[in-house]
Amino acid sequence: MGEYPPSVTVVHSTVVTLFPDLFRPLLEQSVFGRAVRRGLLRVDFVDLRTFGEGRHRVVDDRPFGGGPGMVLMAEPVIRAVEAARARHPRGCRTVYLSPQGRTLTQAMVRDLATAPGLVLLCGRYEGVDERALEVLRPEEVSIGDYVLSGGELAAMVVLDAVARLRPGVLGDERSPAEDSFGEGEGLLDHPHYTRPLDVRGIGVPEVLRGGNHGAIAAWRRAQALARTRARRPDLLRGRPGSPDAPAAAPPA
Repeated sequence: MGEYPPSVTVVHSTVVTLFPDLFRPLLEQSVFGRAVRRGLLRVDFVDLRTFGEGRHRVVDDRPFGGGPGMVLMAEPVIRAVEAARARHPRGCRTVYLSPQGRTLTQAMVRDLATAPGLVLLCGRYEGVDERALEVLRPEEVSIGDYVLSGGELAAMVVLDAVARLRPGVLGDERSPAEDSFGEGEGLLDHPHYTRPLDVRGIGVPEVLRGGNHGAIAAWRRAQALARTRARRPDLLRGRPGSPDAPAAAPPA
């Protein structure tokens, strides 16, 4: 992974999973892979199977009360997460990727990015024995109202989203602030255009070609606001001018 620059705080995440190899493309490709090679990000793994029971390292069993599928056993999960936490300083955050958790937002990503370390627990099968969660008390985070085969893909989403906020990971430090849900107004992003000027009869707005930076900034904000109002009006609730904004107090 290379030597870490002395002036940079390395983002260290540990993933608890049955399938560490699923993360290989993330660690080797694109923006995330470059940041790993440059020593800005560090991701390591605790293989849940290592903490399995008996000669065959069993980590799952049938659910009490019957029903389909298998459940990850409490003790292997507890021991694996404790081992992962031991690699981090006090104050690290433990996140269990679960469809029952709070939905991941950019505000939550910004909060996680301030942690001195992350432990990400990836569930499998029908989930984790509830007693493991009672002992470990992780934060439960969902990436949406749908179900995946395991928490690995959701963990990759969290890793990538957090990494983008760290200095040096992206080529332009302004990018996170100007993305959708960026710091400040939290609007969707404005439309983007690049060459050529004409694509199948569709041109580029004249304002973007004029070189007036003030006019460009105003156009982009107006477009972002209009796009947010049309596609994600929930993001505007409570803002001045929105239908549910509190009425202004009458003058004294």
